Amino acid sequence: MRIYRVFVDEALWSPRCSCCDAVAVQLLHPVDGRRFVNERVNLDVAAKLEEAAALLSEQGANPFRVRAYRQAASTLSRLQEPVSSIITAQGVEGLEKLPGIGESLARAVRDIVRLGYFPMVERLRGDADPIRLLASVPGIGLRLATRLHDELGVETLEDLEAAAYDGRLEDIAGFGVKRLCGVRDVLAQRLARVRRPPPPQPREQPAVAELLDIDQEYRDAGTAGRLPKITPRRFNPDRRQWLPILHTTRHDHHYTALYSNTARAHRLRKTNDWVVIYCDRGTSDGQWTVVTATGGPLIGRRVVRGREDECARHYGLAAA
Repeated sequence: MRIYRVFVDEALWSPRCSCCDAVAVQLLHPVDGRRFVNERVNLDVAAKLEEAAALLSEQGANPFRVRAYRQAASTLSRLQEPVSSIITAQGVEGLEKLPGIGESLARAVRDIVRLGYFPMVERLRGDADPIRLLASVPGIGLRLATRLHDELGVETLEDLEAAAYDGRLEDIAGFGVKRLCGVRDVLAQRLARVRRPPPPQPREQPAVAELLDIDQEYRDAGTAGRLPKITPRRFNPDRRQWLPILHTTRHDHHYTALYSNTARAHRLRKTNDWVVIYCDRGTSDGQWTVVTATGGPLIGRRVVRGREDECARHYGLAAA
């Protein structure tokens, strides 16, 4: 039996064929092998950015935003050094030195390299899966990720980080001190924290009035049939083109809004009520869910989940 050494980036190379799951062995000259892997990594990331640009264009997003993704894809496709090496050595700051790649696109490239897929593309398809995202954190499998989502309402890595510091994770069976510390460390790296003050400092949030205004714009335009509709792959066996999607801006911030297509939304029959709003704010991303309150002083009103007291003040009511 002959054994060959394959010169690849061990952090990114999968030794199995994506088509048949067979073990892939390839004999390459050391220099040519490294060049092949470098090109493969960069081209894979560039392809995902180009796919995002195509979806944004089809859905009527801001042309400048579409152009930015395409320019970034072009930059990476011509890059000689693998982006994974740049991230390892310099972090997102190293990516920002590349032509046409600012803070937001640098974070997007980092996420693609670390996760192996582009969460934004899944959102644009209506296929965002918070359970899959949570399960990508070492120490959290699919079963535990499902419990975190269903029992605690955790949908993002930021939500998970907050729960890791405010005591909620400690109440979940199976979360001992060692696992909790491990999750905190992983999230510190994933979210590019320079240091981890306990609890983490709250980040700047858009006003609830702005989020509620976007929610109103989305639902009004969707009802009037003015929005493009996408065909989500998840929970859509008939392949219906049913999910309206909105791209809009407020103060140079890019927002995307669409009805929730999660398992929980389907189970509770809230796929025409819960509106998920994503924001690219340059230095950080954000995600919020706007729902119709079912109890308390806000009953029947649209509220931003987790910010009910601010919504009560917005409506001129007592705190929720």
